[in-house]
Amino acid sequence: MSRTAVRFLRNGVVTELSEVGANETLLDYLRLREHAHGTKEGCSEGDCGACTVAIGSLKNDKLVYEPVNACIQLLGQIDGKDIVTVDDLGSPDVLHPIQQSMVEEHASQCGYCTPGIVMSLFVLYHSGESADRENVNNWLSGNLCRCTGYRPIADAAANAIDGKPNDALAARLAQTQELLVEMDDKVDLFVGTNKRFFAAPATITSLLEISANHIDAVILSGATDVGLWITKQLRDLPKIIYTGRVSGFNDISDGDKSVRISAGASYEDAHSVLGSVDPDLGEVVRRIGSKPVRASGTVGGNIANGSPIGDMPPALIVLGAKLELRHAQTTREIDLEDFFIAYGKQDRAPGELVTAVTIPRMTANQHFRAFKISKRFDQDISSVLAAFCFTLEGDKIVDVRIAYGGMAATPKRALAAEKALSGVRIGDENARETAIAELSSDFTPMSDMRASAKYRERVAGNLLRKALHEIETGETKATRLLAEREVV
Repeated sequence: MSRTAVRFLRNGVVTELSEVGANETLLDYLRLREHAHGTKEGCSEGDCGACTVAIGSLKNDKLVYEPVNACIQLLGQIDGKDIVTVDDLGSPDVLHPIQQSMVEEHASQCGYCTPGIVMSLFVLYHSGESADRENVNNWLSGNLCRCTGYRPIADAAANAIDGKPNDALAARLAQTQELLVEMDDKVDLFVGTNKRFFAAPATITSLLEISANHIDAVILSGATDVGLWITKQLRDLPKIIYTGRVSGFNDISDGDKSVRISAGASYEDAHSVLGSVDPDLGEVVRRIGSKPVRASGTVGGNIANGSPIGDMPPALIVLGAKLELRHAQTTREIDLEDFFIAYGKQDRAPGELVTAVTIPRMTANQHFRAFKISKRFDQDISSVLAAFCFTLEGDKIVDVRIAYGGMAATPKRALAAEKALSGVRIGDENARETAIAELSSDFTPMSDMRASAKYRERVAGNLLRKALHEIETGETKATRLLAEREVV
């Protein structure tokens, strides 16, 4: 049995749509069908935040709202959720507290970015988190403002967010949760025909079956990558299989010896457990995209798309992560580093799915470091992502794993550099410089808009030098502006 209509909430009312295009975005629905024009279209790639809306969903039986880029979120992904847009917040006569504070602090000029900024702060307003400047900056990392500057915007947030939310959304939270529970029918969603459809299976069995029967379909998780295929590359994707409704596909298991993250778990949901593996891993996650990107993008999706500049694979490779893949009745596990074969080619058969990644916890004598280099601090793709894991006996390196992203056609280990450091003292300068020189044997980086080949080579060496220095001395105050590791 399957359902053939997408259902979601709008202002406490259930909306049901049987005509939903496989490639139709949430933004297009809002602007073209509802004529809710307050939500703006800017970059159409999830960068500027003008299209930010709030999406409410049930997580562990609790109603949670998150900011989402409507321009790259497909309408089918909203099934079973609550949509809140800037048009829903207030009226010209009675503004929402966030809107009123934006007016009072003169926090808007041209106004084009303002709806998205208001919606990001609206979700912060309902999150229970503080509105100090650092946290506001984090919440606004996906919202561009080229006119006003962020000081008055941050002041507006600080003035409006103080205590328990008191608005229309807060008044209907209990009713909203009841309606979302009622809509959670746990049946497969299939809108369209066998030649053109949006499918959202409810179980792993259904997901594996439809994936095996439609090997030409695009597997969709958070749409932070696939969404751009539609909006920027103008590709027509006739068959889409969405994993976001699969029961258990976003589970996270936090064990004493390992962490298991199911492929559908978002970066936002996985952030804390990844940070518990090592603080640097948590910092890498915090640097991925922005709040809306991390709320949608998934760890499994980032791995499955095989990008040579994905932030997570190098870090997980040096930690010895294992990848689980399933096809119909078959399950296999491989080392994550063996998944990446060549540019655009992974060790994945047609119809086979990435279903989970398992990350071993480190032992007491293992030392991990990871560094992301990009042109912007927030919302930017890496020029170089470097990850290191050293196992020490005293001051002797008995095992070393080094991996980089952005240095080759795939995320890749630096085997020659590793060999140069194996068995030497952590402070051996000759071995260190030999290992840095060996990086030229391990990699032949390219020049592109993010960095030149020469820059990448220099940075890769400097990051290895930095990691060795930090591990040898145990100090990071002299090597970092942010994310120092010293216990305060």
